[in-house]
Amino acid sequence: MIPLEKIYSSDETVYTQSSVRKRLEAFFVANVGLVVTREQIIRVARDPVTGKEPENWHQRLSELRTDAGYTILSNRDWSALTPQEYCLASIEQRATAAKRVRPSKATWNTVLERAGHACEWKEDGLPCKREEGAIDPIGGGTVKLTPDHVTPHSVDPNSDPNNPEQWQALCGRHQVMKKNFWDGATGKVNVIAILQAAGLEQKREAFSFLTQFFGKKP
Repeated sequence: MIPLEKIYSSDETVYTQSSVRKRLEAFFVANVGLVVTREQIIRVARDPVTGKEPENWHQRLSELRTDAGYTILSNRDWSALTPQEYCLASIEQRATAAKRVRPSKATWNTVLERAGHACEWKEDGLPCKREEGAIDPIGGGTVKLTPDHVTPHSVDPNSDPNNPEQWQALCGRHQVMKKNFWDGATGKVNVIAILQAAGLEQKREAFSFLTQFFGKKP
């Protein structure tokens, strides 16, 4: 689904849809197959009335991939792209999981207390600990914690809204990362997304494993 050549969009349209996500969706669909830049995305994401730039535009962009099922390429997917360049490969949308349930207010308050009002995502045994209201040091914007199923929604969509043990608090960055790791429609592990998120050394380890598995020298 990668385009045959790299062509940049010259779109200067003022998008007036009612939300950031809707404006970004309209922009990408109008520029399918074309490369768009971070600056163009921010311009489209701005409130068309006030001109205010939203802090969470990068999360809305990620939701177009994970929730709406659009294949939006970055430099992790297409080597011709540089960091902060993106391309919607096709207007075709992948199937997504069933509608999500949410924890009750009391359950969510219990989860936040348990988490110390910080992200509970763990990597190599260490929790993220980005606190609600802090500035994301990587993506920018204000950290907002949201409830997430401990068991992936695609595996079991019926988490108990009243059981705090079935929920965890995640920052936007790790919500998106987790969604990318499991296919929302099938529940299968998204190996490519995991490898894309892995560090260079982990990529080398995976490459070594696969070359040995297929009987070739690394």
